[in-house]
Amino acid sequence: MKKLVGIIYGGKSTEHEISIMSATNVFKNINKDLFDIFLVYISKGGGWYLSSEKELLKSSIHFDDLKLLSLKLKEGIFQFYRGDDAIKPDVIFPVLHGPNGEDGSVQGLFEVAGIPYVGSGIAGSAIAMDKEIAKRLLIEAGIPVANYYSLQKWQDEFDLRPIIDRLGFPMVVKPCSAGSSVGISKANTDEELIDAIELAFEFDQKILLEEYIEGREIEVAVLGNHNPSSSPPGEIISAFYDYKEKYSKESKTQLDAPATLDPHLAEKAKELAIDAFLALSCQGMSRVDFFLTKEGFILNEINTIPGFTNISMYPKLFEIAGISQTDLISQLIQFAIERGEEKSRLKTFYQA
Repeated sequence: MKKLVGIIYGGKSTEHEISIMSATNVFKNINKDLFDIFLVYISKGGGWYLSSEKELLKSSIHFDDLKLLSLKLKEGIFQFYRGDDAIKPDVIFPVLHGPNGEDGSVQGLFEVAGIPYVGSGIAGSAIAMDKEIAKRLLIEAGIPVANYYSLQKWQDEFDLRPIIDRLGFPMVVKPCSAGSSVGISKANTDEELIDAIELAFEFDQKILLEEYIEGREIEVAVLGNHNPSSSPPGEIISAFYDYKEKYSKESKTQLDAPATLDPHLAEKAKELAIDAFLALSCQGMSRVDFFLTKEGFILNEINTIPGFTNISMYPKLFEIAGISQTDLISQLIQFAIERGEEKSRLKTFYQA
């Protein structure tokens, strides 16, 4: 019997359009012999709508053609409703990048609704999304990260001189909990640093100032729950891999997959990726990004809902490992089901 999978895309974050691209690719590659699919579009304003293949594939939303969805409590269980008609998904595949999709918030909704979902749980999602908290745990686990400072918007003033003296120029400034390199800048002077801080605060209440790492950009895809596996490493070849370089048609970025690495370095990257995945309580899938310097690997960040477009590194790396996108999506859904079954076997406080 086919499982009913809800692909949820769009969202309120700055990565709304990228989410549509990722969801389109997931929809095209999901095994329709195994799964029935319904599509849920979240507007930039936060409305939930029952979408369609036509609306998804043309990437242009006309709300008159969509049916508003709601989540209602019935007989102690939250269910999706279109009008009076209940929709009971077996699994949710959230293809939501950035805040309100990758940070544990929507995962909490699925937990309350009792619906298994692809990807990390509340804790892993929230931890990986907050780059400062993630760095603390990675340091505790013995995984190298760049030197950094964090600033919060509520602070009345910042004494930047000690930060400059320690980190030096150039310096990278980024929002703490945004994704896809949104709001990130490289500062080379005091004036550029002030501008970069102002830009980053437009996207988040907490920001990171990091030492600039001169090195190769290496990425590893991770798949699984308790005993995850990793892909071969890939390499991003770009002068500065910001949002524009990632997704614009003018991008000069090249993807080298698999990366040209000595075998022992490739194995080290895979080992560190799995260690980081487990240290941050990730599940299902993640893409782990490193800088490779003369001293070794430095972990940059972990993405718990990585890009899934037709040019994204996560599916490409597993294709190199011999796992097609169709099989990869099936495995991700199966891991979600297994995690849901494990939770259902746990006794709750109210069970006898």
